[in-house]
Amino acid sequence: MKRILPLAVALIISSCNTQKEENQIQTKNDIIENFIELVESDVKDDNIDGSFSFAIIHKDSILALKSYGNADNNTIFRIGSISKSFAGFLMLQLQQEGILDINDPVEKYLPEIKSLVDYDKYSPITLKQLATHTSGLDRESRSRDENVRFGKIDEWENNLIKAISETSFRSKPGERFGYSNVGFAILGLTLSKAADKPYIELVQEKIFRPLKMNNTYFQVPEDQKENLANGMAGGPTAELNFERPKNEHKEVGYRIPNGGIYSTPSDMIKFMKACMGYYDLLNENNITLLQTTQTPTTRLRSNYSFGFDLYSDQGINTVGHAGSNAGYTAHFEYEKDSEYGVILMRNYNFGNTNLDLRSNSLLRKLSIGE
Repeated sequence: MKRILPLAVALIISSCNTQKEENQIQTKNDIIENFIELVESDVKDDNIDGSFSFAIIHKDSILALKSYGNADNNTIFRIGSISKSFAGFLMLQLQQEGILDINDPVEKYLPEIKSLVDYDKYSPITLKQLATHTSGLDRESRSRDENVRFGKIDEWENNLIKAISETSFRSKPGERFGYSNVGFAILGLTLSKAADKPYIELVQEKIFRPLKMNNTYFQVPEDQKENLANGMAGGPTAELNFERPKNEHKEVGYRIPNGGIYSTPSDMIKFMKACMGYYDLLNENNITLLQTTQTPTTRLRSNYSFGFDLYSDQGINTVGHAGSNAGYTAHFEYEKDSEYGVILMRNYNFGNTNLDLRSNSLLRKLSIGE
C-alpha cells in the first residue's frame, strides 16, 4: 500500500496536467476561431470586393492559412515597409559572413553618401544607424525630380544617387529614432556595394531562394500577374483609385530596399520562421541581436532593431513590421518567447480590421500561459 499511494498521486497529477493542456489547446483553438470569424465579418462589412489573406503560426507549425474575397492562398500582395525587415536581415547575414561590420561608416562602401546636404557637419553615418532609423536623415528625399519618386525599377540605384544630393538631416546621427525611407534605400545600395552584387540579386540569393520563397518578388513575372491582387487606394469615403496602385508596380523611384517586395502569406511564414531561428540563415547570436532594441528609448513601449519594430507590453514581446503601399496594407509580427506569429495582407488601405491592433491582440491572447 505504501508503494501504491505515491503512484496513485502521480497518476492523478499527470491526469490533471493532461486535462489542463487539453483545455489550453481548446482555448487557443477558440481564440483562433474567434479571430477568423472577426476577420470574415470585417471583410464582409468592408463591402468592396477586395482580397484579404492571413496566416497564424506557432513555432514551425501553421495553425491557420485563410483567404477571403478575391484572394486564395496563391494571391500576391505588396508588403510595403516590411521590405525593410529583409534589408536588416540581409545586413546581419553579410556581417556574419565577414563581408562588413554594421558599425562601418557608409562612406566606406558608398562614397556618394558624402553628397548629402550638410554631411560634413556630423560624424559619418554608419550602416547600423541606417538600419535602426537613427541616421538623422529626412524621411524622404527633398528632390522634385519625378524619376527619383517614380522612376523604373531597373533605374532605382541611379535615382537614389540623385536623391542623396537633395536629402538632409532632421537630427544628429545616432541621437534619436527618426523613420527614414530614403535611409533604408541608402542601406540597400550600401549592402550591394559591400557585397559587390546588385541588391535584388543579393536578397534573392541569400533569403528568397534558401527559404524557397518561390512566390516572392521585387517585380512580379508576367506568368504570375494573374495572381497579383489589384490594389485599391483611397476610401473609405473617397472614391477608390485603381490607377495609382497599378502605376506603382512599375514606377518605384528609389523605393526598392524600403518598400519594393511582393509576397504571399505562405512565403512570409518562411521568413518569419527564419527570424525565429528555425533556419540556419542567421546564427543564434544574430537572431538575439535582431530581437533586441537598438535605438534610444524615445517611444512609449516601442523600439526598433534592424528593420523590425519591437513592442513590449502586458507580458508580450513582439517583433515585426507594418507595411503600406498605394492600394495595399500588410502586417508581420511574432511574439519572440511563445513563438506565435501572425501575417495579414490585403489589397486596400482601409477597412474594419486594424491590422496592427488585431495582430497584437491575437498574439497577447495566444501567448498567455506559454
